[in-house]
Amino acid sequence: MNPITRLTLSFVLATGFLLWAAPVRADTATHVIQPGETLFRIALNHGVTVDALRAANGILGNTIYAGQTLIIPTGTTTTAAVSTNAPASTSATGGTHTVQRGENLFRISLKYGVSVAAIQTANGITGNTIYVGQQLIIPNSSNVEAATVTETVPHPVSVASTTTAPPPGAGKRFLVDLSEQRLYAFEDNTLVRTTLVSTGLPATPTVTGTFYIYLRYPSQRMRGPGYDLPGVPYVQYFYKGYGLHGTYWHNNFGQPMSHGCVNMPTPEAEWAYNWAGIDTPVIVQQ
Repeated sequence: MNPITRLTLSFVLATGFLLWAAPVRADTATHVIQPGETLFRIALNHGVTVDALRAANGILGNTIYAGQTLIIPTGTTTTAAVSTNAPASTSATGGTHTVQRGENLFRISLKYGVSVAAIQTANGITGNTIYVGQQLIIPNSSNVEAATVTETVPHPVSVASTTTAPPPGAGKRFLVDLSEQRLYAFEDNTLVRTTLVSTGLPATPTVTGTFYIYLRYPSQRMRGPGYDLPGVPYVQYFYKGYGLHGTYWHNNFGQPMSHGCVNMPTPEAEWAYNWAGIDTPVIVQQ
């Protein structure tokens, strides 16, 4: 083969390889993973969901590595990545919603500004099981009775309006009621927030008593017999290895699910992390 032919063939092969291994479009946002980062933290920093990140990058589970380049879905890209059908109605004042892959009742309730309990009641759902393609009735938030239990209390609520009395003491403190599977945040005699949680299973019960937060991490890997969970968000330890923390691996709040910790919806754990601090009391009762 003469030099000119060899040079031409090399150029064609190189050009073909570049076309086959084309980089991400220049108008697509990307992120290079740094040591210690998690999918949750990256999603938080870029204002997208973990599910959208997984879908855009073909990730199963939560395994990522330093130096990996992730596509950050934005605008219509996020919608295309996480859903194939638009919901029947996106009005925050009611209508219907078609369940998309990766959604749960908690996320849907946040989208429409109503409580999980209200959606469960409107659709005759017991528990938290829903399926892709299911049509959910979304109740008009203005028609939801004030007595409906909500996942959060966005403004201070008088203790007189709840059957749960504040624990003894003053200032900020958490009350975890194991029988209700619910966490309450009190400041003096005012209930400022409440959420469903998941505490320890019968074989690994949550400790009871009065404790104080002594160690906090915005994100931490948790490992033990039968589990290895990277990037557990908003961890607040109150006794040995027992802590309050966010939960991305299940949405079955209201049912015991843990190895002893208090599993919280991640947005609620973030609120608790920002509200509390070292030495904040945590009272756990049956």
